[in-house]
Amino acid sequence: MKTIKGPAIFLAQFIDQSAPYNTLENISAWAKSLGYVGVQVPTNDPNFFDLKQAAESKTYADDIKGKLQEIGVEITELSTHLQGQLVAVHPAYDQLFDGFAPAEVRNNPKARTAWAIDQLKLAAKASHNLGLNAHATFSGALLWHMVYPWPQRPAGLVETGFKELADRWLPILNEFDKYGVDLCYEIHPGEDLHDGVSYERFLDAVDQHPRACLLYDPSHLLLQGMDYLSYIDHYHERIKMFHVKDAEFNPNGKQGVYGGYSNWLERAGRFRSLGDGQVDFKSIFSKLAGYDYDGWAVLEWECAIKNSVDGATEGAKFIKEHTIKVTERAFDDFASTGSDEDFNRKVLGI
Repeated sequence: MKTIKGPAIFLAQFIDQSAPYNTLENISAWAKSLGYVGVQVPTNDPNFFDLKQAAESKTYADDIKGKLQEIGVEITELSTHLQGQLVAVHPAYDQLFDGFAPAEVRNNPKARTAWAIDQLKLAAKASHNLGLNAHATFSGALLWHMVYPWPQRPAGLVETGFKELADRWLPILNEFDKYGVDLCYEIHPGEDLHDGVSYERFLDAVDQHPRACLLYDPSHLLLQGMDYLSYIDHYHERIKMFHVKDAEFNPNGKQGVYGGYSNWLERAGRFRSLGDGQVDFKSIFSKLAGYDYDGWAVLEWECAIKNSVDGATEGAKFIKEHTIKVTERAFDDFASTGSDEDFNRKVLGI
């Protein structure tokens, strides 16, 4: 067994124009002051982290690593959540998702998709240059508007959608394979990969590609009413990243999973700061340790009630307290009588 690395923090929800959240160095120093030893870095803003330069210049990548090492933290993974979303966008969402893309490709879905695919390929090389072995992203969605089968879905629609999704992602997955980096999809409502069944459809469509891995975030599973613990049993071999994020689901006589178009504060299912929700993290950390999870525990702060600084401050302590330093010997070794093959055969009477 292996001890999970951490605590680490995903920086996306904290970046701001004001110090200490305005530069990678400043925010990393802030994270270190809270007790974090790793930072997960979003790549959608070149002023914060220049993805293209990190891919094309080993010197730039080494310089970033060196500066963060001086601070006392390391990059756990890079993230292309926003760019990954744009790999596959149904036309109904074009205007809403255009804001994730640079101005020069807005109002041009084909150019936007090509830009997003190029961003992912840059992320593969940048991850390699930084010495990282996993990367976080979203799958995008062509079928999300059809998630509930009314009106009745035309025969073959789902298969066609996943074939197209696979065709877009296979060249990207191959690029990640070229650089020895696992591409980890965050299973998330709004994506075509939003639960285990949809993930398996995708795996089939990409011929079980070895780099098509998972970012495990139990909050998104709890809010769908899924068994987020047995999910680990099913997919532990593909889980290469872990977002430690809490949530609660309190359905009532007026609303359930769909939420009645309510805002996050008023939904039956909502994200919470660590320890304020319903996720059984003791069992999660135990399962991941038992399955030799060889990655980081990364706080992703999203909460409808508590402020972000308090959530981050409490989160570092929470992850530390839940991380299991795995045992190096069996608890009953004191009673061992020793053995060899001859002795074992005598015990069995053979």
